[in-house]
Parts: sequence; C-alpha cells; structure tokens
Amino acid sequence: MSLAHTAAEYMLSDALLPDRRGSHLKGLRLELPLDRMVKFVAVGFPLLLMSLVFAQEFSSGSPMSCFAPSNFSVQQAAYVDSSCWDSLVHHEQEEAGQHKTKSLWPHKALPYSLMGLAVAMYLPVLLWQCAAAPALSSDLLFIISELDKSYNRSIRLVQHMLKIRQKSSDPHVFWDELDKARKERYFEFPLLERYLACKQRSHSLVATYLLKNSLLLLFTSATYLYLGHFHLSIFFQEEFSCSIKTGMLHDETHIPDLITCRLTSLSVFQIVSLSSAAIYTLLVPVIIYNLTRLCRWDKRLLSIYEMLPAFDLLSRKMLGCPINDLNVILLFLRANISELISFSWLSVLCVLKDTTTQKHNIDTVVDFMTLLAGLEPSKPKHLTQRVCDEHP
Repeated sequence: MSLAHTAAEYMLSDALLPDRRGSHLKGLRLELPLDRMVKFVAVGFPLLLMSLVFAQEFSSGSPMSCFAPSNFSVQQAAYVDSSCWDSLVHHEQEEAGQHKTKSLWPHKALPYSLMGLAVAMYLPVLLWQCAAAPALSSDLLFIISELDKSYNRSIRLVQHMLKIRQKSSDPHVFWDELDKARKERYFEFPLLERYLACKQRSHSLVATYLLKNSLLLLFTSATYLYLGHFHLSIFFQEEFSCSIKTGMLHDETHIPDLITCRLTSLSVFQIVSLSSAAIYTLLVPVIIYNLTRLCRWDKRLLSIYEMLPAFDLLSRKMLGCPINDLNVILLFLRANISELISFSWLSVLCVLKDTTTQKHNIDTVVDFMTLLAGLEPSKPKHLTQRVCDEHP
C-alpha cells in the first residue's frame, strides 16, 4: 500500500507546474497575430514604396525631361527642366482660345504622401500601445498567473487529501469530511472567476480596440479617395505642356509659349498607385474579420478551464454580450497560449475526462487527479452500503 501511495505522490509532484516568479512572462504578446500582420503591411508597405521612389530618382536623375528649343544652350535647357519641375502644371489650349491648366503636383508629392500614409497608419497602433497595452499587460499577467496557481492549488489539494487518507484509520471519517468540504465549496477559489466576471462589465479595452480598427478603415478609405481624386486624373498622362514665360521672361519673343515635357517616372507612379490600392483592398477584409471576432466567445478556451474549481462561466451561463473587455482578454490569452503552462495539462485531462465520465462523476481537475492517485472521487459503494447496514 505504501508503494502505491509513493507512486501517487510522484505522479502528483510531476503534475505540479514550476514556479514562474521573475521575468518569464515579460515576453507577452500585446498584439494579435492578424493585427501585427496588418501593422507591418499597412505601415511597412508605404515605406517600401517610398524607398523605391527615392531609389528611382537617385538612379535616373530628374524624373522628367523637357524638349527645349534647339537654339537653347545647355544651361538654358537645364533651367527649363528645373522651372517646369517646380511648377509642374499642364497648360492646355481649348478650342475657344482659352488656356486651361491642370496641376500635376501628385508626381512631386509622391514620396512625401507615402510617408504621410505610413505615419497615419501607425497612429492606430500607437493609440493601442499607449491607451490599452499597459492595462492589458497587467490583466494578462494576473490572469495567467492565477490560472496556473489555481491548477497548482488543485494538485496540492489532491496531495493533501492523499496524505489525510493515508493517515486516517477510519475511512468513514475521511469521506464524511470530504463530502462536507464539497458541500461547503471549500475546494473553490472564486477570486479569478469574480475578476473575469467584473471584466464583462468593463469596456475600455474593447472600445480602444474598436477605435483602433475603425481608424484603420477610415485611413484606408481616405487613401482610396486620395488615389481616386488626385492620381486617377493624371494616371496615363506621360507628356504635358509647360510654360516658362513668367517673370522676367514674360516679354521674351524668342521663347515659345509652351514647351513639351515628358514624365520619365510615370511607370513608377503607376506602380505605386496600383499596388497601394491593391494592398489596402486586401487589408480591409482582414480588419473587418478582426472586428467580427469580438462578436463571439472563445468557448473552447473557457471549456478547458472549466476543469478548475470555481471556474464555471460557461456552465452557469454567465456569458452575456461578447462585446466587452473579457472577450478581448480571451483573444489575447489565446495569442499567449504558450505562456499558459496549465493549458496543455488541462487539455489532456479534458480528453481523458471524456473517456471516463460514463463510470465516474468527474467535474474538476481535483476529481480527476484524485482518481489517478488511486482514490475514488466519491465515497465507495461498499462503504455506503456498510453504513446503511449498521443504521437500518
């Protein structure tokens, strides 16, 4: 009998989780995987395009070339290129003899607009990091620690029950005390459950998360408007007519009224416009999917932790509308599942529990580990029958 108890003690000791006091939990992920992907694409892609534009300018020189008159010197031709690039206005003569102008400034502002887009897309990320990440980190540290501690308390409780059963000379006294402890709910540690229930009435994290994704959608819509209004009208215009007869050159008769110029960087401009529209179009469904995840509970994670005593948010039907801070915390617990050492143990116990529920009344990890340690989770039938025989 002592050998069996020793084996049970070894088994329970191995089931205990290591104490993680210190810096082990400093690597918490405070961004969901899809949110991180959206951040890298939404912020990094404009910066990549901006580097492409600057590389094209450094490699090929001027982004445009003008066809100056043949009697112009090299210095005068360079002045024409510089003046037309500074103004970047297309002059078009209508049939009525009037001049119509169209600005081509998006070509000049292309790298800076990409930089502004990257900064705008980073603002929602910065909002989340400043407004929600500190509180979320504190919540996750406490909840992960309490979930693992609750699991360890359950294992230590079974160890204590095993020692009491071994020292008890009368099995009736042990089972009577055990039944009383179950009725008085001594095995339950309701601090964590009550804390999570309070998080259902809090909405600061979910409001910040909704605002962050709404801003991403807003800035994406603004990008579409910018591309459609400013880029689309000049998307195919490779040549334009430039006028340099301004200022001191206004009365010079040997200078033509309009000089034809060609945009050598039009292909880069088109690539940037099309790729930006395509990439942000692909990001919109991902952002919307992130928002829809707030409309449902991660019941699989909750069902596994129902094995802990006093963690019955599902069985008591305590879950209401999922748009609250608790649902956000559950999403981040799923993202940090590697930090939850108890999750793997409880997942295994849940699988084993499903194969034994037909023979034993097992509700929590205490009941299951009691069974594995060689004790019945409830009073044996032969002891119950003996009591009935002694007290007819």
